[in-house]
Amino acid sequence: MFSPSRRMAHVPQSFIREILKVTQKPEVISFAGGLPDPECFPAQAISEAASRAIGRHSARVLQYAPTEGLLELRQWIAQRYQRFGLSLGPENVLITTGSQQALDLLGKILLNPGDTVLMEHPSYLGAIQAFSLLEARFATAPLTPRGVDLAAVQRALQRGARLFYTIPNFHNPTGISADASTRQALAQLMAEYPQTLLVEDDPYGELRFHGPEIPPIFAATHGASIHLGSFSKILAPGLRVGWMAGPPEIIRAAATAKQAADLHTSTVCQAVILQLLEDGFPLPAHIQRVCAHYGERAQAMIHALRHAAPQGTRFTEPEGGMFLWLSLPPQGPTSMELFHAAMEQGVAFVPGTPFFLDGGGAHAARLNFTAASSERIEQGILRLCQCLTSLLQAKADSKRPEVS
Repeated sequence: MFSPSRRMAHVPQSFIREILKVTQKPEVISFAGGLPDPECFPAQAISEAASRAIGRHSARVLQYAPTEGLLELRQWIAQRYQRFGLSLGPENVLITTGSQQALDLLGKILLNPGDTVLMEHPSYLGAIQAFSLLEARFATAPLTPRGVDLAAVQRALQRGARLFYTIPNFHNPTGISADASTRQALAQLMAEYPQTLLVEDDPYGELRFHGPEIPPIFAATHGASIHLGSFSKILAPGLRVGWMAGPPEIIRAAATAKQAADLHTSTVCQAVILQLLEDGFPLPAHIQRVCAHYGERAQAMIHALRHAAPQGTRFTEPEGGMFLWLSLPPQGPTSMELFHAAMEQGVAFVPGTPFFLDGGGAHAARLNFTAASSERIEQGILRLCQCLTSLLQAKADSKRPEVS
């Protein structure tokens, strides 16, 4: 009989992955997954790059690769950090199977059972899963419109957190971005607590459609922290190629852990990306088009919410990324009640509770705006708001005294 290990007892199941199983029907308007729009995949360019890479270098491309990743790809990634004033080399970069793998590797090399991980409140469900599997304890710091609450961070650092996980760009799930002063203050604060490693997850940082680019905290720490990036959102998630940048001693330790996990990230996928870049694929122009595309959809969702959401409903207005955060009227239904009502009308989203470590988020929801067309976004938000209005009315009616 199968008996799971002790560490599995406290690992939450991904509510998002379970939802995705029931949102594949074409009639369902899904705001649930963090899915890029396939229209933004440079499929033809990727296909041609794959053909050239395998045709020209099959002996290398189809062979095992170094655990750290292809040297030329690591060099290209390292050079991109020059725009933030950082001088990195390939020894500062580890190629990972998506940035999700980096969370697993960092947990393995840093955490012992019972060690404390500081996370934003709410935070990314995939990170909660990764660190829960390693039997971590959790401390949390709430988010403000300017980023994480610095006082709460300092209190957690004083109590001895081993790792601080943050998403300063277009936060998942809230869409909030930390401003420049918050990032600088965080870097200064982390320097006072060298026993805690800052891990900056940045899969959405390239997807800015409003405002100027803000350098990562990694730049403010002068490369003394960890920065995670990914090709999933700017090229295609199916390639499963991400990276970890940081001090060489951490990169070496993570590479050792990766040897035990998967030997190396797919050589073919790395080579395809490298070939694409070497062929002169206009990546900056491509990213600019993706940002414009997603910016239109974000505005479509915000516009629809402004016109259809009942009084007392609030939502973030992100400057980039893939998500916004919906706060329901506190006197109304829970987001789970709204989820069930909306699913009956063919609309899916993620209730807020899975993103909290303390059972919070009962009146909040994450909405994705990248995977549906602007027209379907408008239709879906209208249905969602009609469901919310009906549930609010039902709540109000249930509280009225009966007249005899």
